[in-house]
This record gives sequence, structure tokens and C-alpha cells, in this order.
Amino acid sequence: MEQRISLNTLGVTDMERLTAFYEALGWSRASSEKGIIAFDLIGQTLSLYSIEKLAEDIGVSVAQMGRGALTFSYNTRKKAEVTPLLARAEATGGRIFRLAFDVFLGGNIGYFADPEGNILEIAYSPHSPLSDDGAFRWNGY
Repeated sequence: MEQRISLNTLGVTDMERLTAFYEALGWSRASSEKGIIAFDLIGQTLSLYSIEKLAEDIGVSVAQMGRGALTFSYNTRKKAEVTPLLARAEATGGRIFRLAFDVFLGGNIGYFADPEGNILEIAYSPHSPLSDDGAFRWNGY
């Protein structure tokens, strides 16, 4: 198995609301099959899919799906980008969990939830500079 994650799927209850949220953040939809909304990212795709259908595909109940022990992180090129992006997330219907704060080694992060409670982090790390096209690696490019 090659070391990568290609597709991240969120099981959602309100596809239209969550699609509108991510589009309001500035993301563009990719062409996708009926019942799936896909956003192509750099090297990955985030898809939105009915939580009932996802549970059915996996073979478990919706109650067994769980929530919350995972975050998605959007890394910025500059520290000054973190606070405005958190504000944009809040203005488009996100809920701020923690405003931007400085962390060890010069980083700056903040957390918010999308309208269905999926947790996202906005982060800046001086030790993980992004590539020219915005790709992220733990130790930078």
C-alpha cells in the first residue's frame, strides 16, 4: 500500500446546507455522481455523502458511525491568514471552537466546526512551508 489518503468522505445529513457552506468558503465542486458532492483538493478529494448511505455501505447503523475524533486541517502560507479565514468560516455558518492562538515553535492555529459539526483547523506552521501549488508536507517543501 502506498502512503496516501486519496478520498475523505463526510457522512452528512443535509447535503445542500453543507455544500453551500464549503462553496461559501470558496471551494468549487467537481463533477460527481448523483448523491455525492465532491471538492477536489490538492492531491485529495473531499466528498459529501448521505450519512445513511455511508452507514449502509459500511454495514453499520448510523449510531455506530461516531463523531468528532478527527479534524481536517487547512494550512496557510502566512500566520496573518489564520484569523481572517476563521472569521470567514464563522460568517458562512461555521461555529468557532477556538480563535487563533500561538502554539509552540511559532505556529498559529484555530478551530471551527462546519454546520454539521465536522471539525476543521486553520493552521500556520513556519516549519511546514507549502509548495508553490499549496500542497502540504509535515516538514514542508
